[in-house]
Amino acid sequence: MTLIFDKNIYRNLLAEVVPAAIETEEEYDRVLKVVEQLTFKKNRTTEEQALHKLLVILIEAYETQNYPMDQSAPHEILQHIMEASGTRQADLVGIIGSSGVVSEVVNGKRSISKAQAKALGEYFKVSPSLFI
Repeated sequence: MTLIFDKNIYRNLLAEVVPAAIETEEEYDRVLKVVEQLTFKKNRTTEEQALHKLLVILIEAYETQNYPMDQSAPHEILQHIMEASGTRQADLVGIIGSSGVVSEVVNGKRSISKAQAKALGEYFKVSPSLFI
């Protein structure tokens, strides 16, 4: 099945959100809210996925310029995503391993394998590279 990209639907989404280079903290907060809604929305349309990708690029550019920070450890990123999405360790059992493995990964006692990173990326709908 090929997903059709409807330019009119995308145009309407763009008109609703009005994405532009983020210059202020208020604009950053507004765009961040839209991205969070899209991130956790079930069954995003092709147009919503395209908008999500665009807004993430704008947020990343703003954060790079205004919030330079050291690289976070993969398990810290996992903890943050879990907290933001309301995911519990028990929810990851069977996705990346047993409850013991999940606990060790989440607490940074065990590194995240490439296979686990891929599974986490699919589960949270983010790039697996966040966990490597």
